[in-house]
Amino acid sequence: MLKGFLYSISFNTFVRELFLMKILHYILFILAFALIVFNVTQLNFDNILSNDSVIAMIGIVASFCAILILLIFRMSKSIEDKLKD
Repeated sequence: MLKGFLYSISFNTFVRELFLMKILHYILFILAFALIVFNVTQLNFDNILSNDSVIAMIGIVASFCAILILLIFRMSKSIEDKLKD
């Protein structure tokens, strides 16, 4: 009986961590996308090589890298789940 109880606790913890991980993934994805939108508004298209525009372009590239890392992490988790089954 104790073994079943401990198993249910660990399973509930696993499900809760998985749910929180998905929420965190979506929040980070939304934040990265919002940063891309914000940095696009900061670009000066008349003088793209000005100081502020270069900083905005760096922010856009960094946000794209963050989204790419999140997508790679999600794909690796799905591969890991398939290998466990």
